[in-house]
Amino acid sequence: MYTYRLLNIAPSNKVLKETLVEELGISGILAQILINRGVDNLEAAERFLNSNIGHLLDPFLFSQMGKATQIIRKALESRKRVMVFGDYDVDGITGLALLKTTLSNIGIETLYYLPHRIKEGYGLNKDILHIAKQRDIKLLITVDCGINSHEQIKELINHNIDVIVTDHHEPIDVQLPPASAIINPKLKDSGYSCPELAGVTVAYKLCQAITGDLLLDDLDLVCLGTVADVVPLIGENRLIVKEGLSRISQTKKLGLKALMDISGISGKNINSTYISYILGPRLNASGRIDTAEIALRLLMTKEPQEADELARIVDAHNRQRQRIENKILEEAQDLVSRDINFKEHKIIVLAKEGWHEGVLGIVASKLTERFYRPTILISLSDGLCKGSARSIKRFHIFDALLKCKDYLVSFGGHSHAAGLLISRDNVNTFKDRINSLAKECLSFEDLFPVLEIDAELNLSDFNEEVIRELEVLEPFGAGNPPALFYTRGLKIKAQPQLLGRNTLKFWVTDGLVTYPAIGFGMGHLRDSLLDTYQLDLVYTPKIDNWETREQIILEVKDILFR
Repeated sequence: MYTYRLLNIAPSNKVLKETLVEELGISGILAQILINRGVDNLEAAERFLNSNIGHLLDPFLFSQMGKATQIIRKALESRKRVMVFGDYDVDGITGLALLKTTLSNIGIETLYYLPHRIKEGYGLNKDILHIAKQRDIKLLITVDCGINSHEQIKELINHNIDVIVTDHHEPIDVQLPPASAIINPKLKDSGYSCPELAGVTVAYKLCQAITGDLLLDDLDLVCLGTVADVVPLIGENRLIVKEGLSRISQTKKLGLKALMDISGISGKNINSTYISYILGPRLNASGRIDTAEIALRLLMTKEPQEADELARIVDAHNRQRQRIENKILEEAQDLVSRDINFKEHKIIVLAKEGWHEGVLGIVASKLTERFYRPTILISLSDGLCKGSARSIKRFHIFDALLKCKDYLVSFGGHSHAAGLLISRDNVNTFKDRINSLAKECLSFEDLFPVLEIDAELNLSDFNEEVIRELEVLEPFGAGNPPALFYTRGLKIKAQPQLLGRNTLKFWVTDGLVTYPAIGFGMGHLRDSLLDTYQLDLVYTPKIDNWETREQIILEVKDILFR
């Protein structure tokens, strides 16, 4: 794990903070955090604190939603056969399951197509026209893909097959594909005020428009895809996850129930962490190891026995994924040690034969976290080579790939995650080119992770009441992290303890109050704690319910020794 070096303590807006405290009856600490989360007026603060299902945006705000629903209505009236074409990650399969089910429920004969990650890759493939004609498809609707599939969509349209694109990826070209309708919040003229929707939410909006219903029972799927795709949990995304988490706990979907059972989290109060680290990886695993259709069938099954069988398969695939991932991570770290010069390489680009394409993104994420450098991993082959990229806060990886497009066969993605296809002969040239770009736009400071501090406090500034008040900020995730505080001049009280999994537990005091602190993965700092006189602490305060006793505990994010 890297060590944090830069702290950014949010500036205090005294006037707005006092207004929020007086008008809303909240603490100054909560008021400051709301301001830090982008709340800049009283109305926005009230909406953040009291968001409810009535605040969901109208799907017809999308400029082409009316056109899309008309096309679907005509397909229903003419008894046309429809195909939903999805993506193999959690965002894609939840959106596909939702849209396929919705269309079938209104009486449309609906087929689906889910490409194989390794054999076909992302998005509409070169055989899509043949597949559509073979199945007598008259309307194709994409989920979580399609915005950059110009040629494939042109072919379909030329053969009188309507295409509705629902996607949330960045368009590569100014010219959009000639689809019958495009619903994508990333487009400048989309008409939608929340540009960071997940792919499943775009599909959900289409389903709402088709049915005229809020489809509240399907927020479990929308929540799953939203959290798993790591979109910012602000605005409508936060509302969807807030409403969806409770529905996951009470879901009627047999496959989701079976997945929670085999994961050991049935009956628990599901939060976004359970999705990020337990449910999401399992649903993703089948698409990485075998075919995502297993996970899709799990989400759509109506048979209890099939649900249990598919959940066991998904869980087994996840264990296999972990073994493969650990092996590649070890090999990649060896290559970093051997081939990467951090004075010269601001971007880690690694390529090796035999790397399983299905887990490159996960390994790239871990390397990015460890070294705090944008990371691109490429699986070498005799033909075209597939790669996966992950990035840091101040480097827009999609824009960088756009500037390197002459060296790439294809690519797509977002600001912090992307996939690419490249010929083997271009790998080294591409590595030099993208590092050259990084040198131009990344400063020395950009390559140090920054901890965004909500406020500098004394330990005596908060108590259980204040900490419980902060729970209104949930659900936490990208764009809406747990509150983070900074306290200076603390002293160690009592002997630090080493717990399992390299966890460090110690007690800190400011002379007035004393609290236990826990640092996950910080066991190596025990000797430093023993030797220090004073320290500064970055932490999130929580209520610990261990052994039925409630007490305040500080979850440590960084220790600054004096």
